[in-house]
Amino acid sequence: MTGKTVTRADLSEAVYQQVGLSRTESSALVETVLSEICACLAAGETVKLSSFGSFVVRSKGRRVGRNPKTGVEVAIEPRQVMVFKPSNVLKARINGMNGVGDHDDDE
Repeated sequence: MTGKTVTRADLSEAVYQQVGLSRTESSALVETVLSEICACLAAGETVKLSSFGSFVVRSKGRRVGRNPKTGVEVAIEPRQVMVFKPSNVLKARINGMNGVGDHDDDE
C-alpha cells in the first residue's frame, strides 16, 4: 500500500475545489487553521476535532536510555511530546466501515 503525502498545497486546493473560496483565500484559511492548532499545542492545550481525533501534549519524565550500537547508558532529559489519538469514527473509516452510529470521540 503506497500512501500519498498530503501537503498544505493539497489541503488548500481541496478547500478551493470544495468550498469555492479563491486560491489565495483557501491557502490563508488552511494556514490560519494550522497556525491555531500549533499555537494551542505549544501552549500545552489539547486540540480535539470531532469525528477526527485529538492532538494531546504529554510530559515525559527523565529516564535512562541506551545507545543501541554501543550499549552505553545515556540520560534522556524530560520533554514534551505530542500524541495523536484518532477518534473511533476515523478508526472505523480507515478500516472500511462507515462509522455511522459511532460517535464516541473520547478514545
